[in-house]
Amino acid sequence: MNHTGQNAALERLAPPTLARRTLWVQATILAVLIGFLYHDVLLVLVRDWIHDDNYSHGFFVPLFSAYVLWLRRKRLSAMPAVPSWQGLLIIVGALATLIVGVLGAELFLSRSSLVLLLAGLIIYFLGWGWFRVVLFPWAFLFLMIPIPQIVFNQITLPLQFLASWLGSCLLALLGVPVLREGNVIHLPVMDLEVVEACSGIRSLVSLVTLATIYGYFLEPRIWLRIFLALAAVPIAVAANGLRVMGTGLLAQYWSPDKAEGFFHTFAGWVIFLLSLGMLFGLHGGIRWLGRWGRAREL
Repeated sequence: MNHTGQNAALERLAPPTLARRTLWVQATILAVLIGFLYHDVLLVLVRDWIHDDNYSHGFFVPLFSAYVLWLRRKRLSAMPAVPSWQGLLIIVGALATLIVGVLGAELFLSRSSLVLLLAGLIIYFLGWGWFRVVLFPWAFLFLMIPIPQIVFNQITLPLQFLASWLGSCLLALLGVPVLREGNVIHLPVMDLEVVEACSGIRSLVSLVTLATIYGYFLEPRIWLRIFLALAAVPIAVAANGLRVMGTGLLAQYWSPDKAEGFFHTFAGWVIFLLSLGMLFGLHGGIRWLGRWGRAREL
């Protein structure tokens, strides 16, 4: 190839290379600015993941979202960027949410504003087509944010009552004399109180997160993915009722001290694994029914 041909080839390659470099420079500047705005918010969020067992799964949420983006990298690289000014409105709304959250000491708003800001940046620089492709991993990021304390309190109390009711019913079915008053279960050997830590909210949030991940990898039908994520809620509630029952049986037939010690904590892990098994069993049953129905049609 002569020098003229080489120069022509370089000229054809230069614009895409320059555009790519410009995009990386813009991304780096934005990352620095976002880090400056949200460093306090992110530090407190990570601290909550470390110290709050209800949200220890938060570390895995951004990692999973990043992995999904990596799986879709070829599809994204083939998509043209069609920037939309509507993303600017979302960016402004996200920053306003951050200001309200910081001034009002509302952690949920300030943390959610970061996820909203990411949506606005994607739409503003890359367009709605890109956002539709990354919609699922973007929306999944909300699961890393602890719910507001006022909402948390409104959820945990009914869960405490529900777990105590279900546990007392199961104990009665097994012939254990039991009397329930609110979230307190009176047994012949002790009074068993279903406190906030035993409400099941921890396993519920974690199970919904795992159900979403499980459905994404093992179920191609979107409606069934949504169903599995929603089904994680009653499964977690039922599993927690079994945990309360198991604690009552330990107290009644072994020792009250055993019911409140190591075996109580160990039972939590066992019941969580049981709830995962129930989720997998539900999915397997639905798939079996689908195959059975198609076989009958044939």
